[in-house]
Amino acid sequence: MEGRDPHEEGRAATPLELLYDLTFVVAVGVAAENFAELVTAGHWALGLLGFVFGMWSILIAWINFSWFASAFDTDDWIYRLCTMVQMVGVVMVALGILPMFHSLEAHEHFDMRLIVFGYVVMRVGLVAQWLRVARESAEFRSVGRRNALLILLAQVGWVVVAFLPLDLLPIFVLIAILGLVELAIPPVAQGSAAGTPWHRHHIAERYGLFAIIALGEGVVGTVASSRGAIGGVTGNDWSTDAVLVLVAGVGLTFGMWWTYFTIPFGELLHHRPARGYVFGYGHIPIFMAIAGTGAGLHGAGLFLEAQTEARHAAEGAEGAGEAAHELAVSDVGLALTVVIPVALFLIAIQLLIAGIAGRVDKIQLAVHLGTLAILAVAVYVAHSSMPWALMLVMVATFVPVVRFESGGHLHRDRMLESLASE
Repeated sequence: MEGRDPHEEGRAATPLELLYDLTFVVAVGVAAENFAELVTAGHWALGLLGFVFGMWSILIAWINFSWFASAFDTDDWIYRLCTMVQMVGVVMVALGILPMFHSLEAHEHFDMRLIVFGYVVMRVGLVAQWLRVARESAEFRSVGRRNALLILLAQVGWVVVAFLPLDLLPIFVLIAILGLVELAIPPVAQGSAAGTPWHRHHIAERYGLFAIIALGEGVVGTVASSRGAIGGVTGNDWSTDAVLVLVAGVGLTFGMWWTYFTIPFGELLHHRPARGYVFGYGHIPIFMAIAGTGAGLHGAGLFLEAQTEARHAAEGAEGAGEAAHELAVSDVGLALTVVIPVALFLIAIQLLIAGIAGRVDKIQLAVHLGTLAILAVAVYVAHSSMPWALMLVMVATFVPVVRFESGGHLHRDRMLESLASE
């Protein structure tokens, strides 16, 4: 573990990294689905708390592994077994998200014990890796030791908080403090972003792959919303609304994907490696927004399914049953569960580019303001039609795409040339 070459040609994600990422698919899905269910039940605040904490737990685990792998992946048998241990911990975290949401819904003591136990297991593997660095690399010996020590101390804090019999407010104050401690570990342990030999294009590819995992929730949400629009389990109610929801869900997910991948993060990091922390942590709200959009689509599905079942019951349709969920949210409220995360996604993308490049693209800023205006109109349209509101949200995500494909890519190339010359 002497450290990988940060300028290695052709560096790409390994099969082991792709396998590791699969453990997060279920975790993101559970967080999004439970968020949608709490929101449709009228528990906005509790749902948001659970979703943010669940996604935070997922993302910190993924970030810790990905940056270490980019810098020190040896792919020997010890490294592989330590990765397997971390995968076991991540699966435990995924299993702990559901009881965490249930404890919020039941207004019981906040139950994050299984999530914390998962972190204990996961960090056995991670700390073992850092201790290998401390033993085998003269250059990064102190970095390895500091990381191992600080991670262990933070984990002790999480274990203590998990068993404290406190109310929700003080628990989340302590969680916020420990969350800041987690963010501070890399800068304290290794100093600048160049404190470990991570690979610029490799880490950009890894973040792109996780973005696709989060976008998968948009596909899942589309299936859920389309199913609700076509009549639940009967599937015999194809209508204009059903077609609109299907097109909007797929198009919205595709538009977010296209928008994200127009940004040359690898090149930006190549020219601005000192902004590694900005890139790494700046993606946290982006990933949450992407997964939150999928949750919003799922919530729209629950809403449409309830409407369809109610209509069938009123018509006395054969086989009609009661709505699967008792919903306590309006059309506008459901529209906001999609509009807000999409708006957050677009704003966070713009801020991240500015944070890495060190400059604000005024033209792109104007484009994003235009998309936000379309999103505001979508909320108004939701008063009369949820499916058409979703279609407007989809259109909003394609505004930056149209700008890019109609000449924005030339502006991007000039920006990269300017960064290269500085």
